Amino acid sequence: MTTTDAKPGNNFIRAIIDEDVRNGVNDGRVATRFPPEPNGYLHIGHVKSICLNFGMARDFGGTCNLRFDDTNPDRENPEYVEAIKEDVRWLGFEWNELRYASDYFENLYRFAEDLIRAGKAYVCDLSNEEMRSYRGTLTEPGRDSPYRERAVEDNLDLFRRMRAGEFEDGSRVLRAKIDMASPNINLRDPTLYRIRRGAVHHQTGDAWPVYPLYDYTHTLSDALEGITHSLCTLEFEDHRPLYDWFLDNLEVPARPRQYEFGRLNLEYTVLSKRRLTQLVEEGHVQGWDDPRMPTIAGIRRRGFPPQALRDFCERVGVTKSDGLVELAMLENSVRESLDLTAPRAMAVLDPLRVVIENYPEDRTEEFEAANHPKDPRMGTRSVPFSRELYIDRGDFVEVPPNRKYKRLALHGEVRLRNAYVVRCDRVIKDGEGRVVELRCSYDPATLGAGPEGRKVKGVIHWVCARRSIGAEMRLYDRLFTVPNPGADKGRDWKADLSPDSLVTVNGLVEPAVAAAAPGSRFQFEREGYFCVDSRDSVPGRPVFNRTITLRDTWQKIVARES
Repeated sequence: MTTTDAKPGNNFIRAIIDEDVRNGVNDGRVATRFPPEPNGYLHIGHVKSICLNFGMARDFGGTCNLRFDDTNPDRENPEYVEAIKEDVRWLGFEWNELRYASDYFENLYRFAEDLIRAGKAYVCDLSNEEMRSYRGTLTEPGRDSPYRERAVEDNLDLFRRMRAGEFEDGSRVLRAKIDMASPNINLRDPTLYRIRRGAVHHQTGDAWPVYPLYDYTHTLSDALEGITHSLCTLEFEDHRPLYDWFLDNLEVPARPRQYEFGRLNLEYTVLSKRRLTQLVEEGHVQGWDDPRMPTIAGIRRRGFPPQALRDFCERVGVTKSDGLVELAMLENSVRESLDLTAPRAMAVLDPLRVVIENYPEDRTEEFEAANHPKDPRMGTRSVPFSRELYIDRGDFVEVPPNRKYKRLALHGEVRLRNAYVVRCDRVIKDGEGRVVELRCSYDPATLGAGPEGRKVKGVIHWVCARRSIGAEMRLYDRLFTVPNPGADKGRDWKADLSPDSLVTVNGLVEPAVAAAAPGSRFQFEREGYFCVDSRDSVPGRPVFNRTITLRDTWQKIVARES
């Protein structure tokens, strides 16, 4: 299923919370949390969860915690903790409290002992392989572990010795005693704790040789924080009975409710952490913040505005089903945002020299140009003009292809944006017949006025040869050539990678933007939206990333090929 026209505000979670508030559930209080595991960089799929959790808390006057689910020390890193904080803040949200699941390790351990004392948890000596064989299948019930009926005193003793670090990794686990015949495999005596003696945790060091598993930790962390609405993606729907089992069988300070919503899947990309890691480690992209990556770090570096992502999530809505969302929907939000906020400037990506032969050689003019045609608050900038200019090679042909052609041609006229009307009188070619220079003339009466007695239909951009600045232009496009990479199971998903997802050219920009700060966004007129690269751009040699084209050129390509 592809989502093509999601109705803004279509959000069943909002309806649930609104009814709870009106009925005084939890005394009308709303408390949510965003609980990422710090084992990698967040991607656009996480943006939906961030906007939902923080947005619901904001809209209902509640609170939202940022809580790191840090129960797997072998895979977690402080680098990811800091990156996630930056991502959340960049999206425009601030957490009520910063928490770590490891903050509750002592509480979780005591809860585990409570379950043992109640005869609802036991230490199991089965190996991982044996546990899998005992668990059963979707169509066959599991079998009880031979250690399931250990005495409470023995289980307490063994669990305390696990904490003391007496046993080897993998030799024992603590399991909940629920129902090995349950049709829900998550309830077939799930593991609560496993041994990790050699692990060094980024928050607790080597203090804990045992670590709780996700379902157990997540539920009780919600309860300890007083979360009212625990919002999870749809793959956790089958885990909800286990979530409720923990709450039913322990004396907890609060009773949160879990609700599941559909994940965000986006065309022309992959969101699997395993596949994203492959892209980085195999060199298909240049790191986790490569502007082609769907990570928030990559999206930020490419120049997407955070308000565009929030708007996109609002348009997609929140439903109970997973769907593949059209990339055009995201791109439309980006274009709408940048159209309102990006100042205009001129840049030439494929320079062709123009010499205006009737313009004085020693003269340079300065024209005032509006930074935004619809927003005078953005002010103006000074644009230099002299005898020698550069236009884009694509804006010239010797012979027009048809009567609708509106750019410059031999013996034809065109207006230079914010400047004069010029006429191409002759061309200079190299030894291979390639046009390398245009010899033109200008009409001095056309500055801010139409030419006398004739009509000029076209307007093109340009830069002053004397004052323009060389810039590296990185033209980013879709990372994959097909909407659903890897959908063909008989084909390597990496075969769908686009060879044209990055094209680098050396262009020229007007001096007003040459010293712009990293992250600054512009519309280069008739070229697209660009931003100053936050990593590689340096004074005197700026690097611009193309954020997005002015129009959806992919739709035209698809139409031609279909």
